[in-house]
Amino acid sequence: MTDSSSTILEDIATSLDIPEDGVLSKVLYRDDKVRVVGFAFDTDQELTEHTAAVPVVIQVVSGRFQFTVGDETSEIGPVSWIHLEASVPHSVIALEPSRLLLTLLS
Repeated sequence: MTDSSSTILEDIATSLDIPEDGVLSKVLYRDDKVRVVGFAFDTDQELTEHTAAVPVVIQVVSGRFQFTVGDETSEIGPVSWIHLEASVPHSVIALEPSRLLLTLLS
């Protein structure tokens, strides 16, 4: 639901079907200050090391991931929250069918 003063995504998971043997990305919200992108991963699918041009927040919606920042690797799940400054190299691998939100901050 969206009106001029609010946006509610009632069930993010239903907006992000997990593809068979692949990765789906979908812009769920965008304005002049923030962009929210949903990702859905099948098991063992990954985003190899990359950076973002702006600060980001990563939140796991469902499933589990191996998340690497620099030389540090962590297993993250639905109770995890990550903030990265711009230009920080990172990568992610789905350990099971999984979904996450990437919020890009202008």
